[in-house]
Amino acid sequence: MKKRILVAAAAAVLALSALLAGCAGKSADDKVIKIGATVTPHSEILEKVKENLASSGYTLDIVIYNDYVLPNTALEDGELDANFFQHAPYLEDFNKENGTHIVSVAPIHFEPMGLYAGKTASIADLADGASIAVPNDTTNEARALLLLEANGLIKLKEGSGISSTVIDIEDNPKNLKIEELEAAQVPKAIQDVDLAVVNGNYAIEAGLSDPIAVEASDSLAADTYANIICVKEGNENTEKTKALVDAILQDNIRDFINSSYKGAVVPVF
Repeated sequence: MKKRILVAAAAAVLALSALLAGCAGKSADDKVIKIGATVTPHSEILEKVKENLASSGYTLDIVIYNDYVLPNTALEDGELDANFFQHAPYLEDFNKENGTHIVSVAPIHFEPMGLYAGKTASIADLADGASIAVPNDTTNEARALLLLEANGLIKLKEGSGISSTVIDIEDNPKNLKIEELEAAQVPKAIQDVDLAVVNGNYAIEAGLSDPIAVEASDSLAADTYANIICVKEGNENTEKTKALVDAILQDNIRDFINSSYKGAVVPVF
């Protein structure tokens, strides 16, 4: 009888220990926010955010991705609590094409495209028939053409907006040759063209500075293409999401972005 009591007591202790361990593990997990991001500038900004989250008791686990697909599928599958790498038009297309349920919870920054000198030093020096390299994907080509239009180089058909392509160029007084290249290749070709329109992240990676012109912070592109913090639908108001967003939307993060990227990345909060 005594032996049975001891065995039962031991089993109870083991069960209680397992329960407490499970609760402790769950509690620890509740204080870890796992977020997917691309390297520049997203993960760099998040490294700074770690400090803000630490003061509220959270640990930020940053998972680096080198593409624009896996951070969304990982978020949809529950492997991540959030991600930070994309803008709203890309997210909308991704959800539509993949049946995912990802939503934005906060716009953070805008990466303005810049017009950089190649063989020609300025807009005023452009000769008739000069060449300008632009990204060839739908989103970035439209932005590049809008930037050229904003600087008086071309005129686009009314209403073409963020869907503009080269066929929407209505007036081209200098007979400019628009060279369409994959976005990552544009900075590599800059010495072979007169001017080039380069994405902010690729300009940073290529060490480009002093653009001739950039997209304005109050432009259509800035409103449309701000990079966003995303979560899976239904998690917009969780404690983790609230803590993450609050930790990012702080003065020290705004100051970090402004001082680190010198206009190549612009905070929108």
